[in-house]
Amino acid sequence: MSTTSTTDVLTHNPVLLESYLKTLRLPTIVKEYAKAARQAGERGESHEAYLERLSELEVHARDGKAAIRRLKQAGFPVDKDLSGFDFGSVPGLNRKKVLELFTCRFAREKASVVWMGAPGVGKSHLAIALGREACRRGLSVKFFTASQLVNTYIEARDQRQVMRLEANIRKKDLIIVDELGYLPLDLHAAEHLFGFFSQCYEQVSLVVTTNLPFAEWPSIFAGDARLAGALIDRLTHRVHVMEIPGDSYRLKQSLKSKEGGEPTVKATPSEK
Repeated sequence: MSTTSTTDVLTHNPVLLESYLKTLRLPTIVKEYAKAARQAGERGESHEAYLERLSELEVHARDGKAAIRRLKQAGFPVDKDLSGFDFGSVPGLNRKKVLELFTCRFAREKASVVWMGAPGVGKSHLAIALGREACRRGLSVKFFTASQLVNTYIEARDQRQVMRLEANIRKKDLIIVDELGYLPLDLHAAEHLFGFFSQCYEQVSLVVTTNLPFAEWPSIFAGDARLAGALIDRLTHRVHVMEIPGDSYRLKQSLKSKEGGEPTVKATPSEK
């Protein structure tokens, strides 16, 4: 009568195991299982603890790759994060409120954020940083400047793809509209922008940056106070208005540099 030795029972075929793991699309476990097995043996961990550790590694790796994919799809023009924002340059900004917004709870509640202030105070920096944090927290984000958004609508209209564009908009968790108010819009462009805000109303969270107070928004929308009022009504239904007081941070840094006798460094074309 033949018997099976203990060694035979414990031996596994690494080629076959890795083939199974690749079929199941578990690349991190393929890479880490041998190392994790050694560590589990050294620590005297149970099989369940070993399996939990491998599963954790796989999940974390997938989360990281998904976050990178969301960041790329968002289309941010530059990499900006909250750690790089100089709160000292805008002492009047409510830092506690900013940190609360960066939990991204507002986006899950379908609320919006309007960063309002003079050019150069850091509105775009905070908007992009907030969008990037939302990507890391599993939210689908898209970045537009106001002019890009209008042009996207015009192109979609010309190609008879407006319904498709708006369907894609509704799939997003958060959309950033940067630089609203820097350029006046003609009536058609204003109507497209109004259509966009109407599509997002109570469906998609927005982050908007603007250099104009709400009272001056009719000047953006071809002087149409009724259109501007209707848009503001939708936008401000559930909104956090964050006013950033002060003058341009870039201007202050430039003046400080000149006062210190330091030469002003000109940006290369890629830095502008």
